[in-house]
Amino acid sequence: MASRRVVHTDRAPAAVGPYSQGVIADGFVFTAMQIPLDPVSGTLVAPDDTAGQARQVLENLRAILEAAGSGLEHVVKVTVYLQDMADFPAVNAVYAEYFPQDPPARAAVGVAALPRGARVAMEAIAQVL
Repeated sequence: MASRRVVHTDRAPAAVGPYSQGVIADGFVFTAMQIPLDPVSGTLVAPDDTAGQARQVLENLRAILEAAGSGLEHVVKVTVYLQDMADFPAVNAVYAEYFPQDPPARAAVGVAALPRGARVAMEAIAQVL
């Protein structure tokens, strides 16, 4: 029978609806989409700074992955959501800092809007070793 375990950490923003920060299933962790919220205050970080928002999103993902017993180095797929595709170069530069070698597969999608007026959001799938 397949195993399934919910992941929760105070180092990432709490779920604001009926979903989990992450779920471990069959050797992988699947994160919920993260927006650039400060995990302590719950407020949007850097409203006018896409690079700053991308950094916070990746830190939130890192926290969830580490709580699952994984890490950024085990990510196999990331989906990036951008409110404005013109922000892609700024997000890409920050993303390259977090995945400097052998980066995971990735999709980048332009969307009409993101929760709380965020400019960028991401979700990830990673191995749990």
